[in-house]
Amino acid sequence: MALEYLKDPQAIYDASFQTVRAEADLAALPVSLESIAVRMIHACGMTDLADDLRFDESIAERAGAALEAGAPVLADCEAVSAAVTRKFLPAGNEVICTLNDARTAELAANQATTRSAAAVSLWADKLGQSVIVIGNAPTALFALLELLDGGAGKPAAIIATPVGFVGAAESKEELANNPRSVPFLTLLGRRGGSAMAAAALNAIALGLGR
Repeated sequence: MALEYLKDPQAIYDASFQTVRAEADLAALPVSLESIAVRMIHACGMTDLADDLRFDESIAERAGAALEAGAPVLADCEAVSAAVTRKFLPAGNEVICTLNDARTAELAANQATTRSAAAVSLWADKLGQSVIVIGNAPTALFALLELLDGGAGKPAAIIATPVGFVGAAESKEELANNPRSVPFLTLLGRRGGSAMAAAALNAIALGLGR
């Protein structure tokens, strides 16, 4: 027996985003952040997400300009990389994830840290004017901030929504309190994840074509 459910892809898409906008309170967000918040909410189903967003109001403009100029996207994990919609990227931008680079495990052992943090150390020569997307590992965000404190080239933008019970809230609080003069977007607290981080980037990239 066939079940009754909506099957038309466009109808599902339209109804989903209509529901998000109807149920989420986006009034406190600048216009440039609305579509980003909507896509992040769509990715996780949590309509109260906007209350915990912290950001530089120039994040969409600065990240978008960097993407149009061909900046690489540096992702902390394969899930973020896979969730970036390549057809939205305006310059065929390279999406780089070094988590499974052959050098990462040895670096992690030598540095007595996580593979996620060690992977970020391999970004040093690509950081300048890149767009950073961190969706999984708090240690990746901490490692990025340490690189910036050490004088590494500043990225064009940081999107960071690492998730978890150890270090996630703390790493995002550190970014929000001291973004190192880099435009940023983050989600306070334990909530986060790769889908939300990639959704934010996708919203920015999609907006460039409108």
